[in-house]
Amino acid sequence: MRPPGAPRAVRDARAAAAAFRVQLLLVRRSVGDLRVLFTVPLYALIFLAIAAVSGDRSLTAYAVLAPGLIALWSMMLFAAGDLITQDRSAGRLEAVVAAPVPLFTVVAARLAAVAAVSLISLAEAWAVARWVFGLRVPLVHPMAFGVGLLATAFAMTGTATAMACAFVLSRSARIFQNSLSYPVYLLGGVLMPVSALPGWLRPASRLVFLTWSGGLLRDSLATPAVADLPGRLLALTALGLAGFAAGGWLMRRILTRVRAAGTLGLA
Repeated sequence: MRPPGAPRAVRDARAAAAAFRVQLLLVRRSVGDLRVLFTVPLYALIFLAIAAVSGDRSLTAYAVLAPGLIALWSMMLFAAGDLITQDRSAGRLEAVVAAPVPLFTVVAARLAAVAAVSLISLAEAWAVARWVFGLRVPLVHPMAFGVGLLATAFAMTGTATAMACAFVLSRSARIFQNSLSYPVYLLGGVLMPVSALPGWLRPASRLVFLTWSGGLLRDSLATPAVADLPGRLLALTALGLAGFAAGGWLMRRILTRVRAAGTLGLA
């Protein structure tokens, strides 16, 4: 006998899969959504040139991973705001909210598609290192790198989903998108080690998923064994789940408010 909740779970899963495929098609057809990927080779050239001039081989991992992590966060940040803004501008938001599938599920699935596409940025940075600078950056610990990348995508999707849900109330998310880019790069240790931050600011960096993912991915390129792999993966998973939980709570509260006020399309 089928459990009472099975039909709804199957329906939501199918809707999520459909939303994932639709977002892939939308990204493929929109050059604007892929603009961040065009900047990755330029960032890689700059960071790898700095590492080459310094002569410090330990900077190579930073130089290769930093452009990819920047692109990952940038694509997700702008997607989180643009999903709601574009749907509102096109008059689709009311129809999506009225559908039997929760808006939260659709948003999370669409952002997961953007996360999948954004992973191309890491391959771009690797290609610049190999074909421009002649550097081979081997995956010393491929298993750790693979699971770290998956955990990063999960945490990134959860964080972006929470932001997208909050953007339902905003007429324009652009101001938030612009203000949340470089501060997160610095707190997450993408551009420099977290140890270089002031002492009072370092605890806050542990709340940024890029701190955990960046350190894990860099360590997977080094010869020594990756330290505390389960703990780091747990931290990334917990931050992702916290983002999804916050997004679900925000979406319920915000939709209740805008439905009562009749301002869903107007924010």
